[in-house]
Amino acid sequence: MGVSGGLPAAKSRDAAPGRLPERSSLPEKAPLIAPLVAARAAESKKALDIRVLDLRGISSFTDYFVICSGANLRQIQAIGDEVEAQLKKRGETPLGLEGYDRAEWILVDYGDFIVHVFSQPAREFYDLERLWRNAKPMPLESPQA
Repeated sequence: MGVSGGLPAAKSRDAAPGRLPERSSLPEKAPLIAPLVAARAAESKKALDIRVLDLRGISSFTDYFVICSGANLRQIQAIGDEVEAQLKKRGETPLGLEGYDRAEWILVDYGDFIVHVFSQPAREFYDLERLWRNAKPMPLESPQA
């Protein structure tokens, strides 16, 4: 699973030269589409218990979590690979990747959303849905893009 480094250059009239614009001044680009694409990619690899949580208003570091589980190491890695492949087709590249080799908990950070692919024991242990219980669950509708 390849990961490119560095942040893409952001363009905004509100940004001072040499500085990234504030999060609120970035252009709005169908913010829920990419997390739903990630969820559908996970679904295509038979991920279990897929959830998309809306963290806007309760988190300062990301807008959405995509959370799912796999049954074994190979499936967990295949889910992570498919998510990355489908998002790459849309021009989305991850800012960071953790846990791919051990595949207990793969975390792929796309900035506006984070994809978590867990083994079932790790998901039960960390219980992100409980920790972020104030997040709004999003329906898994088909993305229109």
